[in-house]
Amino acid sequence: MVRPLIWVGSSLDDLKAFPEEVRGVMGYALHLAQAGGKHPEAKPLTGFKGAGVLEVVEDFDGDTFRAVYTVKLKGVIYVLHAFQKKSRKGIKTPKQDIDLVKRRLKAAEDLHVAWERAEKEGSE
Repeated sequence: MVRPLIWVGSSLDDLKAFPEEVRGVMGYALHLAQAGGKHPEAKPLTGFKGAGVLEVVEDFDGDTFRAVYTVKLKGVIYVLHAFQKKSRKGIKTPKQDIDLVKRRLKAAEDLHVAWERAEKEGSE
């Protein structure tokens, strides 16, 4: 079963702004997640407990692009953030991006409660 993909905030528009080659990698990684798999480049995002929040990192033409999604909410994949890493210092995700992921994860959790309620009411 392929799980639905829900885009939180501006994540879809942000991913659409990536170069075509990067969009292809990110799209494939998200498709694998929907099918219950995991892209080889998908790694747990540091700062979040467990492996429920993942990021895919793709380097292209000297730039680094990232897409962050969660698989921890049953039956749905939520894309939380897509961004181009600007800092050239290290691989650490900037605090402002981590803070945005945290806010969007909370929004996804709230959306998920409503989604589950709608699913339950639709099956009754």
